[in-house]
Amino acid sequence: MIPYTYSLHKIHHTTSFGFSADDYSQFKFGDDLVAKKFGKDLADGFIKDFLEDNLLSEQIVVISSPYCFIPTATFAMKNYFVYQLNHWLVENGRMVVQEAKVHRTITYKDDYGALSAEDRIKLIGNDSFHIDKDFLKDKVLFFLDDIKITGSHEKMILKMVKEYELKNEIYMLYFAELVNQDVHPNVENYLNYHKVRSIFDLDEIIRSGNFCFNTRIVKYILNCDFNSFSLFLERQTEDFIYNLYHLSLGNSYHTIDCYSRNLNFLKNYINNKNYKLI
Repeated sequence: MIPYTYSLHKIHHTTSFGFSADDYSQFKFGDDLVAKKFGKDLADGFIKDFLEDNLLSEQIVVISSPYCFIPTATFAMKNYFVYQLNHWLVENGRMVVQEAKVHRTITYKDDYGALSAEDRIKLIGNDSFHIDKDFLKDKVLFFLDDIKITGSHEKMILKMVKEYELKNEIYMLYFAELVNQDVHPNVENYLNYHKVRSIFDLDEIIRSGNFCFNTRIVKYILNCDFNSFSLFLERQTEDFIYNLYHLSLGNSYHTIDCYSRNLNFLKNYINNKNYKLI
């Protein structure tokens, strides 16, 4: 079936987005306070623009963007979307949402946001997505993502839907969507790195008291040059260092050559309490 697509913000040009580019950048690197705002705003917008006139009686299942072990930034936004939507559903005598996960096998390390539409689909086309078909039977599916640029991720989701022969009513929900095809897809990279220009810009987010790890920040740290990486680690707590290593292993980043030096450094630090960070 053809899914219903909704986006809260429509991007028409490269200088105005309807939301703060700095906020979006911080969100992509783990700022949970911005994730809360984005998730709440998306829920409120979708309720106002659609659900108030199209109240669904079926069980809703909310599904964040696909991930392996480390959640994406969208996962944090999804949490607050669900909280806000549940409040409204209960007030209107409906069932609270359920959640499901799209399991993803990732085959690349490249920075997706810098690529063209053609290169994106070539890159992501090798990934595999998996979901529990039986759990979803007779339920309405809300697939959430933070931004739609070329639709490559959506194509992969719909490919999975076809492969699993899902007959569900499907909604694709986005915080923002690029609607002007004259704008190059690398506008996503502009947004991703608007506030984070170096690894040291992460300190403000990490120490804000509202930080949560996600795939992007882990990859960004591991891919940093070794000198900057080691200086950055000097500023971090032991808990942060341990979590960084555990998450890296969970996503099999130890199998990626370009991360090996930084990961070996983390491993040595954890295994040897006297190992120096400099």
